[in-house]
Amino acid sequence: MTPPAVLVLGIGNTLLSDEGVGVHALRSLEMDAPLPGVQYLDGGTLGFTLAGTIEDSEQLIVVDAAELGAPAGTVRCFEGMAMDGFLGSNRKRSVHEVSLLDLLAVVLLAGRLPERRALVGIQPECIDWGHDPSPAVRQAIPAACAQVRDLIQRWRT
Repeated sequence: MTPPAVLVLGIGNTLLSDEGVGVHALRSLEMDAPLPGVQYLDGGTLGFTLAGTIEDSEQLIVVDAAELGAPAGTVRCFEGMAMDGFLGSNRKRSVHEVSLLDLLAVVLLAGRLPERRALVGIQPECIDWGHDPSPAVRQAIPAACAQVRDLIQRWRT
């Protein structure tokens, strides 16, 4: 099997309302017309087992809830070194098994960190028990999905 050119990794805990927005966005992307060479993967609350999948990908897009210091539902995209800088400076408490920064460090140590990588972050409003995102975050999912599609299109040209 040929490795995907682009890995879109949705992460988050769907039992904690807005914390699961990355997975909800991923599901929305999967319902759209599939794009050739793109793999959509539910990364849940992360784990080091994802390192191999990331290493095998040419390009990586992560969608996740992120503390942006902005109003709930704000969507921001961090590419390449900007992604690395954001993750390094934003070491918030995480409900993930391992942090995204730790996972990418493992991939970097293996010398296989995708050069083209991005984080599409969505500012959460509520991280508490619940299966559904808050209204503000739910309304942001189409904008996050558009960011992902724009990245894929731009990287292919």
